[in-house]
Amino acid sequence: MKAVIMAGGEGKRLKAVSGERPKPMVELLGKPMMEHIIELLKNQGFTDICAAVKYRAEDIMEYFGNGEKFGVNLSYRVEKEALGTAGGVKNCKDFYGDEDFLVISGDAACDFRLNELMEKHKEEKAAVSIALHRDSEPLSYGLAVTDEGSIVHAFIEKPKWQRVVTDLVNTGIYVISPSAMELVPDGQPYDFGKQLFPQLLESGRKVLGIPLEGYWCDVGTPLSYYKCCVDALSGCLKINPAENFIPAKDEDAEEQAENSSFCLECPCKSRAQLMGALSEALLDMGADYSDGIRLVRPRFNMHISPLSKTSALRIAVSSEDTEYAKSLALSARELAEAFNL
Repeated sequence: MKAVIMAGGEGKRLKAVSGERPKPMVELLGKPMMEHIIELLKNQGFTDICAAVKYRAEDIMEYFGNGEKFGVNLSYRVEKEALGTAGGVKNCKDFYGDEDFLVISGDAACDFRLNELMEKHKEEKAAVSIALHRDSEPLSYGLAVTDEGSIVHAFIEKPKWQRVVTDLVNTGIYVISPSAMELVPDGQPYDFGKQLFPQLLESGRKVLGIPLEGYWCDVGTPLSYYKCCVDALSGCLKINPAENFIPAKDEDAEEQAENSSFCLECPCKSRAQLMGALSEALLDMGADYSDGIRLVRPRFNMHISPLSKTSALRIAVSSEDTEYAKSLALSARELAEAFNL
């Protein structure tokens, strides 16, 4: 099966992360995002791949070569001028020929079963089949309104809440029939969502919207990039790290492993401010401040420290009497909550 990877973007909103690198070359768990996409395609039978490139195309071409070391056949089509999403794919028409083919972004984070989309597309003989993803905060995306048969009846581009009528987001992953691409002019800027898909609906062509199970995220901003990194490390996004990738130590997890009879968390507005108030309150009790706040007594050892990844404090108490440790920890949390008002 054939696939076209859209990999021409500069990613201006992601510059704080990408620098001068093309957006598909930004690393996720030690590998460029486009490498994860190629692995996903290969594992699902899409081994004949063409990358539509433009910005710093040589960086991508030098890294991936002909795709042999990644187990695929990889070729390139370089845009001299920006052609938009549909125009860039049309530039690959000599590659896809007369076969239905998959289109996917080289900078997406995804673990969908893409072959399911291809199978449904061929079964329904659609002009285009769109992979949809449910999102509870869909304002930043294009939405697709479908019926019970998964036929798309309308598109809504990046709506305000007053215009939100569905949670089905257009992921930018498509299976396309070559006949649909005939509507895209050669060598001219043209967009899938704004031009081709509405044109197909107006002409009565079948456009499917298929919700797929799994993870998907449009890595467009530093915040979304950070979220993808966290989701990949936690296993929500199922991708393989580079062989030499070593994740940073989770300090909060190490702290949880401390030998404590009882521990709990206390959410707060400002970790540093709340720790300052508690430090002042416990000063006369002989607290030690070299590692958070520690109170060491014959019957117990209490450690209060801010968590590194969320705005909360961790209160841990060690004691031979577990109920006593629990009571002290709860009392300490009540004190913290009083300062947190």
